[in-house]
Amino acid sequence: MADKKSPASGWPLIKGDFISGDPNSPVAVVTMGSHLDEKGICDAGAALCGSCKTENLGLEKVIANVIANPNIRFILFCGTEVKGHLSGQTFGALHKNGVKDGRVVGAEGAIPFIENLKDDAIKRFQEQVEVVNIMESEDLGTIKAKINELKAKDPGAFGEPMVVEVKEAAGGAGEVAAAGANPQFLEIEKRLDKIEKRLEFVDAEVAQRVGRKIGRDIGILYGLVAGLTVFVMLLFLLEKLLVMV
Repeated sequence: MADKKSPASGWPLIKGDFISGDPNSPVAVVTMGSHLDEKGICDAGAALCGSCKTENLGLEKVIANVIANPNIRFILFCGTEVKGHLSGQTFGALHKNGVKDGRVVGAEGAIPFIENLKDDAIKRFQEQVEVVNIMESEDLGTIKAKINELKAKDPGAFGEPMVVEVKEAAGGAGEVAAAGANPQFLEIEKRLDKIEKRLEFVDAEVAQRVGRKIGRDIGILYGLVAGLTVFVMLLFLLEKLLVMV
């Protein structure tokens, strides 16, 4: 049986858009931009499950909770990528490359700046967990099967809990706080939100147009079938009449 240790008192320490499950589980599940059945996923054996929509403070919250529980040895990425923020890609880049001058090396998100995590916390995260990426999958059966697979490979607890503080900016800046108080970053964030809303509108409009086109095509098909049926019936009647004559 894998060695287990108690997580930091009060774990999970940082509140966020997630729920907690079995603290002895070696798997934390991050659904990125998707909202799935978090409770069901935790019931299936995850220590934590929730979304991560930003490439700065969102990442910091997840990492802080992970290193505060040495039993977590795998992070399972699933769900859809977050447009503009690319929190999934940034998360993977942080685990692989770390941070330089406050910026996640190799990150493609708009504001991948880390403020609350020092080098030792990032190194601890890199060494403690293995990242398992099944991004874009929202199938609960697939996610639960992967959890069971990882639980079977549980290597046991990693050292003692490591506690770090994650501060949010005052005034409700929330997830943008990790980008700092720099107005330029805040302006970028606002523009990204506008772009994301426009993209969502375009996606919805395209879906509606496709639906209307399919509806028209089906209507035309039904018309052709009905016309062909009438034509066949007329031929049949004509043949009967010719036989009678």
